[in-house]
Amino acid sequence: MPPVEPMLARSAPAIPPGMQYEAKWDGFRAVVFRDGDEIELGSRTGKTLTRYFPELTGALLEQLPPRCVLDGEIVVARGGRLDFDALLERIHPAASRVRHLAEVTPASLIAFDLLALGDVSLLDTPQRERRTALEEALREAAPPLFVAPVTHDLDVAQGWFEQFEGAGLDGVVAKPPDLPYRPGERVMVKVKHERTADCVVAGLRAHKSGPVVGSLLLGLYDDAGRLQHVGVCASFPMRRRRELMEELEPLRMTDVAGHPWEDWADAEAQAAGRLPGGPSRWTGKKDLSWVALRPERVCEVAYDHMQAGRFRHTAQFRRWRPDREPESCTYAQLVEPVSYDLAEVLGGG
Repeated sequence: MPPVEPMLARSAPAIPPGMQYEAKWDGFRAVVFRDGDEIELGSRTGKTLTRYFPELTGALLEQLPPRCVLDGEIVVARGGRLDFDALLERIHPAASRVRHLAEVTPASLIAFDLLALGDVSLLDTPQRERRTALEEALREAAPPLFVAPVTHDLDVAQGWFEQFEGAGLDGVVAKPPDLPYRPGERVMVKVKHERTADCVVAGLRAHKSGPVVGSLLLGLYDDAGRLQHVGVCASFPMRRRRELMEELEPLRMTDVAGHPWEDWADAEAQAAGRLPGGPSRWTGKKDLSWVALRPERVCEVAYDHMQAGRFRHTAQFRRWRPDREPESCTYAQLVEPVSYDLAEVLGGG
């Protein structure tokens, strides 16, 4: 019965040998429950996603076994690649909007594990046997339901890692063949792309614990010379947070007048460019205020990939770059993955 926490993965720098390998999908993790005419899509945090994806509910009722629990990823594809921004838009409070988006940006479900079938729990069943059971249970799967491609060949997995990014995927997940399903535990391995970029530090947010740095606000200059907010780096030890606050104090501005992001609170300006503090259904009433810094310092950060002109995930601080001029920090430095058709990924299994 829901909720069930999905099994998680820990990060590794390289793909380990002797595993079952799958692509790492960039979507909403979902544990799917079916019991007769009932379908429930449970998020990673245990909240329901069911009402946001009515097109999946109908398809899953048609295709899933009468009683089952499976693990997968809800994704939205546009233009032959995954589109996480379009997926985020699907989480909307208005039922009319949900119905409209279900038609114009329909979602798919990528199934990659089977947790229960009929009256039988498969949590203690080895990974290889769960995979066989999944393939048998979904042997007639048709869009929008897919079974995730899988391989046990390390060379194939390495090829996936290099190619599939062009279709918007995150990397590769490796699962020990004998692994039972362990809800909430990081017992799988994920290998994600990491690249570096030099970014302008143009602001900061205070940490929730007090007057130390919580996150640094990062910017890159576009072709028109505008500084666009591309994300944050935020993972620092507490001692380093205090040091950063002291280091950046000389750059603190008394107000945002004259700052490239001075119009951050204006809705029209938010729509015209990338500025910090844009409200969303995810932030709710969260305090989005920030401290403006003169955009004079450059830092190198590590990131996995870009989407729609921003870092898809929180970047990792690597070092200061006193040798770089802020104006030289442009989008031109970023590596663009070779395009790869998502249909090739889903058909590659």
